[in-house]
Amino acid sequence: MSTTPDAVTDGRDLSVGMVGYAFMGAAHSQAWRSAPRFFDLPMRPRMTALAGRDAGRVAQAAEKLGWASTETSWQALVARDDIDLIDVCTPGDTHAEIAIAALEAGKHVLCEKPLANSVEEAEAMTAAAEKAAANGVRSMVGFTYRRVPAIALARQLVAEGRLGTLHHVRAQYLQDWIVDPEAPLSWRLDKAKAGSGALGDIGAHIVDLTQFITGDAIGRVSGRLRTFVHERPLPSEHAGLAGTAGSGRGEVTVDDAAVFLAEFRGGALGVFEATRFANGRKNAIRIEINGSKGSIAFDFEDMNLLHFFDGTEDVATAGFRRIVVTEAQHPYVGAWWPPGHLIGYEHGFTHQVVDLVNDIAAGQNPSPSFADGLQVQRVLAAVETSSDTDTWQEITS
Repeated sequence: MSTTPDAVTDGRDLSVGMVGYAFMGAAHSQAWRSAPRFFDLPMRPRMTALAGRDAGRVAQAAEKLGWASTETSWQALVARDDIDLIDVCTPGDTHAEIAIAALEAGKHVLCEKPLANSVEEAEAMTAAAEKAAANGVRSMVGFTYRRVPAIALARQLVAEGRLGTLHHVRAQYLQDWIVDPEAPLSWRLDKAKAGSGALGDIGAHIVDLTQFITGDAIGRVSGRLRTFVHERPLPSEHAGLAGTAGSGRGEVTVDDAAVFLAEFRGGALGVFEATRFANGRKNAIRIEINGSKGSIAFDFEDMNLLHFFDGTEDVATAGFRRIVVTEAQHPYVGAWWPPGHLIGYEHGFTHQVVDLVNDIAAGQNPSPSFADGLQVQRVLAAVETSSDTDTWQEITS
């Protein structure tokens, strides 16, 4: 297939090439498989090729995940004439190089979060995305939790003014997968590959989510980063997702936890916490927003529920309302199961594919854009600088 923007947008097929096949690669693969089977899409995604450095392992992954062919370099994947979109599911240190090359080659790009490992890389990626968009080439950063129906409903309630003037934003992302000091070192604990630790890996999500739900941007921050375990066992040669211990030890060069205060440009006060040391918490994303007319509360470990308080109701009967977000009129839900039949983690990735394909077919720029990813990157950098200098930091655009 031709890779000119008009041919991509007007054709029936959207040929996808993905780089990386571990945790995120598996989640993205399921999304590409599921989206056209549950949603009526204007274009048909084709899982054309999967790229990875190890020929044997990428071949096994392609067979398991449903990809038609393989490449052993991302450069070869980008160069293929039969690829319309590049899906980047690699560690952060490779995002900029792959995404920019793909955009310059006329390929649409879906890039996992955080967008990059530095503000400078994110700026270069955003510039490339904006230049490509002028020629009809689209790009999106993968802040997938935006596509959880309860989160999308929360955004609707705020946009409709149901919370009134926003006063407080509280956000936590709590995990415990490295609380054991003998858990092996992984690329996520290497600043050169990951950019940062809990701050960028999971803190980026709650920064994006709160800005998405409120429709407002963080203007300044004051934060503190902390590393609790400074050295860990090196992983074995054939480590899996979490790794298995090998011989020797290596240095942890990222933060284990991040906490920060924030002021939103619209006046709301924010309190943020991201940690991979919350013993007993596996994937708790907790968000509460309080306004002059009401409040909302969400916890991803109970992801089909949104709690809403309507402060305009009779005080004698007012209280938080438990909304089971599984009705057909709720965002995304109508394509799935009957009311009350719950959806899970993987569905957000499917909704991401649906929105991306629809936007490409419509010739419009998807959201969240690379510019949105850059703004989050600036917040992360400001938190890190604040921790280093013990000062408030302004978020500049």
